[in-house]
Amino acid sequence: MNSFFSVNHSYDSLLRRLSKTILFLLWMVVFAGPVGAEETRPAGEYLFGVLPQRSALMTAQYWNPILEQVSRQAGIRLTLKTTRTAPEFNQALERGEYDLVYSNTVFLPRLSARGYRAILKPRAAAIRGHIVTLETSGIDTLEALRGQTVGFPSRGAFVGYAVPMDHLLRMDIRVQAVFGGNQEGIMGQLKAGKVMAAGVNSELMRIFAQREKMRYRVLWESAPFENLPIAVLPRVAPEVIDGIQRVFAGLHDTPEGQRILGNSAAIIQQPPPFGFLPAGPENYQNYVEFYRTTLVQDIE
Repeated sequence: MNSFFSVNHSYDSLLRRLSKTILFLLWMVVFAGPVGAEETRPAGEYLFGVLPQRSALMTAQYWNPILEQVSRQAGIRLTLKTTRTAPEFNQALERGEYDLVYSNTVFLPRLSARGYRAILKPRAAAIRGHIVTLETSGIDTLEALRGQTVGFPSRGAFVGYAVPMDHLLRMDIRVQAVFGGNQEGIMGQLKAGKVMAAGVNSELMRIFAQREKMRYRVLWESAPFENLPIAVLPRVAPEVIDGIQRVFAGLHDTPEGQRILGNSAAIIQQPPPFGFLPAGPENYQNYVEFYRTTLVQDIE
């Protein structure tokens, strides 16, 4: 019996060590600094930055199969990169470290100067900013949040921070803002009762609550905004952009593409429709208008 326990214990220890090694390697791949402009990058490789809304593990599980398929069909290599927080991601955007990005922060005035141009949008529904609280909370109006601790993903989150905070400022409701690093980080704090309410992306909140069996109340909802775009820097050759756009937009039309999109969606419990459609700057004008008129002065 002792020998059997020892063997199984050793096997479990080996599995734990392997899991830690895999997670460490994943961390190194996803968070490793991008190749600098002065360094040599393999021909045909393009860095694809993803705004950190979820953990690095879920981000990699969702995006890597999609990027691998697009890379094969377009004859290039798209390499996934992200950061721990949206402000760090925006700093990388400002330095022009990514060739392509999946992010709606490219419309920040200081980042728009880099010239990222939207070329694709998800087939998913538009997103909204929500201010939410637990269903069991005694908070049932925004006014009741005055002076309370309200959580946000980060100062770089668009519908999770900039949009709801702008509304609170226009209503002259001052709150004590705390930050959770990313969308699911602050949702976890809300679930644990560490904040009275939270500013969130409506769709990510719905998916998180379903997965975590968490019931919540919506105190406020913003106007709709087009879902996060895939945008590209002008330095990428037009023929490469055309190829990437064509392949992304055609994924949902092939059995293999449907399988890959469906598997990735299942990881985050994303509802259909899956895939991407061609898009342009005209689809995102309300972002530009928001940033032009917002009262929020500390967006990072």
